[in-house]
Amino acid sequence: MLDVFGDGARRHESGAAHPPPPPEITIAGPARHGRGRWPLALLAGAILFGVIAMLLLLAPWLAPYPPAQQDLVSRLEGPSAAHLLGTDHLGRDVLSRLLSGGRFSLAVASITLVICAATGTLVGFLAARRGGLLDSIVMRVTDILLAFPEMVVALFLVAVLGAGDLTLLLALTIGGWTPFCRLARGVALELNGRDFIEAAQALGCSGWFIIRRHLLPNALPPLLAHAAVRFGHKLITVGALSYLGLGVQPPSSDWGSMLSEATPYLDRAPLLVLAPGAAIFFAALSVTLIGRGLEMRRARRGRSS
Repeated sequence: MLDVFGDGARRHESGAAHPPPPPEITIAGPARHGRGRWPLALLAGAILFGVIAMLLLLAPWLAPYPPAQQDLVSRLEGPSAAHLLGTDHLGRDVLSRLLSGGRFSLAVASITLVICAATGTLVGFLAARRGGLLDSIVMRVTDILLAFPEMVVALFLVAVLGAGDLTLLLALTIGGWTPFCRLARGVALELNGRDFIEAAQALGCSGWFIIRRHLLPNALPPLLAHAAVRFGHKLITVGALSYLGLGVQPPSSDWGSMLSEATPYLDRAPLLVLAPGAAIFFAALSVTLIGRGLEMRRARRGRSS
C-alpha cells in the first residue's frame, strides 16, 4: 500500500490544489446470466411497487368503508358488489382493512429501513476510517447482534416493554443496521488505499469531507440495492411479528394481524387469509425485484469495466 503522506505530499508539492476526482468503482457482485434481465426485473418491480404505493396513498378515498366499522349481520360474507373482498368475522370490510393495514406495514418497514441504513452506513464508514480498536469493537458487536434473530429480540422486548408499536420498531432496528455496517465498511476498506483518498488526506481534508465526498458516492449503488432487498425482508418481518401479536394492537390492524385474526376461519372464508397474504407477497416481491435488478446492473458494469 502506498504511504499515506508520501505520495500525496509529493502531489501537493507539485502544485495540485485539489485532489483528483474519484473514479467510479464497482464492488463486484454475484455473477448473473443474461445481459438483458436487469432492466426487466427493475422495471417490473418499479411498476408493481408504484401501483401498490399509489393504492395505499389513496386508501382514504378508495376504501369503501371505515376499516373498523362492524356489521355483525354481514359477518364472513364472500365477495359481493357491496364488499369486493368480503367481510371478516366482525363484519368489517376486508378491502378497507387491507388498504388501511398496508399503510401501517409499509410505513413501519420504511421508517426502520431508513434508520438502519443511515446508522449502519455511518458506523461502517467510521470503523473503516478509524480502524484499530474501534473497528474491532464494531465488528464484534455486529457479530453478536447477528447471532440473535429479530424474532428472539422481539420476544425479549415484549417481556420487558410489552407489545406495541414501540416494541415493533425496536425489534426491527436493534440489529437491522448490522448488514449495512458490514457493506459500508467493506466499500470503505476497498477505497482507503486509492490514490484519491490518499491525496485528500495529504491536503488536510477532514474525515467527514472524505466520507461525504468520496466514500458515500461510491458506496451508494450497492447500498441502494441492498436496501431494496432488505425492505422486502423487513416487510415480511413486520407481518410475522404482528401475526404473533407483537406489533399493532386492536382496533388498528396491519397485514400480519389480519392474517392472525383470519386463521380460525380459513375453512369458511379462505379469502380472509389469501388477501393479506397476497398483499405481503406482492409488496415484498416488488422491492426484491428492484433490488435484484440493481444488483444485476452493478454486476454487469463490474464485468464490463
